[in-house]
Amino acid sequence: MVMFIFTTCSATCPLLNAKLVSVQRDLGSEATNVIFFAAITVDPLHDTPATLKTYAEAYRADMSHFVFLTRSIRQIEDVSRRYAVFREAQPSGDVDHTFLTSLIDRSGTLRVQYLGTKFDTEEFLHDVRSPLEERP
Repeated sequence: MVMFIFTTCSATCPLLNAKLVSVQRDLGSEATNVIFFAAITVDPLHDTPATLKTYAEAYRADMSHFVFLTRSIRQIEDVSRRYAVFREAQPSGDVDHTFLTSLIDRSGTLRVQYLGTKFDTEEFLHDVRSPLEERP
C-alpha cells in the first residue's frame, strides 16, 4: 500500500493516515503477510525522518509494517509523477496533492487505487487480503 501525505496537513492527510493505521490494526496477525504500508511525503523540505517518525508515533502506526518515507524534492517529484500524483507546494506552506492510495501486490502489479478518504474500509480490507489468498 502506498499513499502520499505531509505532516503539517490539517485536512485530508490526518483522516487518511488514521484510516490506514486502523486498517493495519484490523489486519492483526495478517499484517505480517503484507509487505508494508508506505506513506510518502509530498513535503520533503519540512518532513525530515525525525518529523515523520514523530508523526507515525502520534498515530500509533506499527512501524514493523508501516514506513514513512522522504527523499530529495527531485526524487519525490519523480515518484509522485510515476504514481500520477499531482503535487504543488503553495506559498502558505501547504502542499496540494492528489489523495491517492495504491495497493500493489508482491509482483509489483498495481491492483487498485482509491481516491480520497471516503472509501469503504471493508472493501479496502478485502482488496488487501485478496492477493494473499491467491496461489503463487
